[in-house]
Formats: sequence, structure tokens, C-alpha cells
Amino acid sequence: MFEPKYKVSDLLLNNIKGIAIAIADLNHRSFPHLVLAKFEKTANSLSAYSSTSIEGNPLPLTDVRRILKSRPAHIRNTEREVLNYNHALENLNKKIGTLPLKMDVRLLCEIQKQVTVDLIEKHRCGKLRTEPVFVNDPKTGQAVYLPPDHQDVPTLMEDLFHFIKTKRGQVDSLILAGIFHKQFVIIHPFVDGNGRTARLASKVILADMGLDTFKLFSFENYYNQKVSTYFQKVGLLGNYYEVINEVDFTEWLEYFTDGVLDELLRVKKELELEVLSPSTALQIHHNKILDFIKKEGFITDQNYAKLTKRAKATRALDFKKLTELGFIERLGKGKSTHYKIKI
Repeated sequence: MFEPKYKVSDLLLNNIKGIAIAIADLNHRSFPHLVLAKFEKTANSLSAYSSTSIEGNPLPLTDVRRILKSRPAHIRNTEREVLNYNHALENLNKKIGTLPLKMDVRLLCEIQKQVTVDLIEKHRCGKLRTEPVFVNDPKTGQAVYLPPDHQDVPTLMEDLFHFIKTKRGQVDSLILAGIFHKQFVIIHPFVDGNGRTARLASKVILADMGLDTFKLFSFENYYNQKVSTYFQKVGLLGNYYEVINEVDFTEWLEYFTDGVLDELLRVKKELELEVLSPSTALQIHHNKILDFIKKEGFITDQNYAKLTKRAKATRALDFKKLTELGFIERLGKGKSTHYKIKI
């Protein structure tokens, strides 16, 4: 059975507390829907860029954003890798938001297939490996780690799933996600796409905390800032069977939670600045609309015209801004058009 060795160090405990405080603060505050949508889109592109960059993809962030926006028909493998990762991430975000996801081989194979489709042979997409693999040093190209034999992969993965399932609710989800991430990389269950699959699967466990906050930031971004440190912390050196009993997850868990906390604080700061920006800040005339609705229950353009000297076209823009920011919603058509607070 899988029983990882680790201790809840002062650093790990402080990170977990800091993350809980940051998340509680974000969850108890109301941000405009337009701002949240913008941040989720930014987080997705940053995740696609960072996670593929970690694996050696040379595309800069500007190119990644362009590719995700234009979705070109004819693409190179580097572009395909980015699109695949973004597709898998968007699919996970949708599923996380609508139904509970069971962490099992089927889900992992689905993720791996999405990130590797059209990049490796079809018979290796979405299936556990049936052959030996080696992990090479990205700088020298020399083999530095020999993962477990492919015959042992199914059992090792089942042991990992069992650990996550039985410890759910007993062990902090951040610790579970971190342990899963590292052990998955150690097992290396696929011929290709292990790192990308591990990072996406970790998001599923983090989302099990019941928080949408994780859609707004990219912890892959933290790893990509110092790729050599990430590989050093998450991986092993040598032969799996010779070193596995010496593995201690503590240092990795400290690093893993460092990344989550760092990204959370970055996004929190940027969210606060965004809310204060000219594009999202509310003016006196916007507040007049909201105050009227709170008092009367709804507002029409005719009502608004009596509150302000703004032209009809400008009043329409005021309603549009409040609607896009998620404060109000439009109901009715034509002369029956009116606006209410969006619940």
C-alpha cells in the first residue's frame, strides 16, 4: 500500500493557513462577472503557456495568446501542444463546475489523450504505458531516472487512488493534491504527457475544496519561473526500485504550497487593481441606477432619463456596462425593457 512519508513542517502549515485566508477573502468578496471572466481567460492562457514551456515548448506567451485567440487550422506541433493543453483545461473547468469528478484511471487517460492527441501515436494516447520509459535531463539529454516497470504501473496507480480516496476529508486537500502530483510523476504511467497530465489532474483535487478560485490563477506559472527547481523538487534520480523507500514528500509539499500561495496573492492584488481601473469603476450615474433599482425593484430607460441629463445613446451604454459587469440583467423587449439586480 502507498503510505507517503512527510511531515507538516512550520513552513507547510503556514502556507496552508495563508492559502485558506487568501481564499476566504476572495470568496467573501464580490467581483464583476466581466472581471472574473477576464481573469479566467488570462489564467487559461498562462497555464497553457507555462505548462508546455516547462516541457520545452519554445513559444512565447504572446504567441500562445494569439494562437488561443485565432485557433489556426494549419499548425505545427508546438502550437498543437498549446491548443491541446488549453482544450483539456477548458474541458476540466466545465466538468468541475457541473459535476463531481472521480479521480481514477479513466479520467487520467482522458486528460492524457487530450494533451497528446496528434502529437504521439494513436495507440499510445489515452492508455497506460506498456513499455519501459526513461526520464532525461532537459539540459544534457542524459537519462537520469528509470521509472517503475510498466507491469507495475496499474497497481501503483490503484494504490495512489486508494490513498487519495481514503484520506479525503482527513488530510488537507492541498497536501493530497501535492502528494498526488509528485507520486504521479514518480510512477510516470504514460509514454508521454505525464507532466502536463499531472498538473491538470492536480487542479481536479484542488477544486475538490469546493472553490472556483482556482480557475483564476495558474500555479504552473510558478513552476515555469524556475523550471530546474520544479524538476528537482517533483522528480527522482536513479532507479525507482532503489530510491523509492527514501522518498520524503515534505520538501515538495512546501514548494507546491509556496506556488499556490504565491499565485493566489498575485491574482488577489491584480483583482483589486482591476476593480479600481477605469474600465470597471462605477461613476455617480451608475450608482443612481443601482440605487433606484434597490428602492423600486427595477428601472426603465424612462426612469433613468428622469434621474440624469445623459443622452439616450449614453444611457444605453451605462446599462450595457452594468450588465457586462454582472450588476444588473436586462428583462423584456421593446417598450417593456427593464433592468433588475442580477442575483
